[in-house]
Amino acid sequence: MIKLIDLGILANKTLIIADLHIGYEEALNKQGVLVPRLQFNKLKNRLTKLLKQTNPETVIINGDIKHEFGTISEQEWRETLKIIDLITENSKLIIIKGNHDKVIGPIANKRNVEIVDHYITDDIYICHGNKLVDIKQNTIIIAHLHPAITLKDEAKSEKYKCFLKANYQDKTLYVLPSFLQTTEGTDITREAINDPFLKDLKEVEVIIPMEDKLYNFGKISLNHQ
Repeated sequence: MIKLIDLGILANKTLIIADLHIGYEEALNKQGVLVPRLQFNKLKNRLTKLLKQTNPETVIINGDIKHEFGTISEQEWRETLKIIDLITENSKLIIIKGNHDKVIGPIANKRNVEIVDHYITDDIYICHGNKLVDIKQNTIIIAHLHPAITLKDEAKSEKYKCFLKANYQDKTLYVLPSFLQTTEGTDITREAINDPFLKDLKEVEVIIPMEDKLYNFGKISLNHQ
């Protein structure tokens, strides 16, 4: 059974979240962008609430738990270990390697956390989604895109994180929003969508999590240009 909840998916007793991008603020600071480091406390508080709501036996981080590609920053070391400790207090943790996780091994090894390229539970195939793979299962859960959508009325417009749901090769495909607290993500109506799993899809169903509720906005055409 698939249940969308907050920024994650609960599949039976397995909670799947993705794209935490811990260390994003330090990476911006190194580029000369002065942003306050507020992400970790927001991330921790939101994740703590979600863990209490779902009480999962297993938590899967579906790629990009950290931000830097080829190194581990001081912020990544410190905050990633704290998030791992939070999750493993009551649940088993599995990390799926994302495209930002080239050097996640040293952190995971500190806590004996398993790192995999994909994970299968029941008839569900979970992978980060940055490259195509041959999948036999009928349900696929990916991340990577950081999907979002902008809603507007006469007075203002605002961007929201969202789930995507689509038919992919006669399978049901879900795309997770990012758990990154600093930005909302990629606007699927305004930015070109060329991700491997989505590049040939004409439309997707958009579901926005907002104030502990889910709002289904129906099917939206994707921009591939």
